Amino acid sequence: MDKSEFVSLLEEEVKGLSSYLDSQDYRNAADDASRETGWSFPQTGDFEVFWLKQRAKRHLFFYLQSESAHKFKVDQINLQHRFEHYTSIIKQLDADFAKILEERPDKFAGADVFKLFGTRLTPGYSYDQYGRETTYYNDNEVDFTPTEDD
Repeated sequence: MDKSEFVSLLEEEVKGLSSYLDSQDYRNAADDASRETGWSFPQTGDFEVFWLKQRAKRHLFFYLQSESAHKFKVDQINLQHRFEHYTSIIKQLDADFAKILEERPDKFAGADVFKLFGTRLTPGYSYDQYGRETTYYNDNEVDFTPTEDD
């Protein structure tokens, strides 16, 4: 899904807010979500698209919250409830994102799962396949584990 398709999907999903948001807001939210997750467009993975949408929605709600922040009272009508609703939505979206970051760090770090754990260095002694010591040979390399194949 490229950025224009993503923005169209985002506009569809928050269509009730379209009178309060500009088309540039959707593009900015998509950019903010991309920067926050570290993923760029085009994006094909369902997991990545879902979380890009969630983070973009969070940024859209923040834009609306920022706009509503100065409008607490107008002719004795309290608009603080709108502000509080945006705040609670943003808190929930942030909590969901923090949870998924903890549960699936491999998706956000750009790292392979085997690279998330410590590396073990051998003491430097090496042996060939027949059990002969090859520690002092010139082509001897340090054995790093775990590897992708372990």
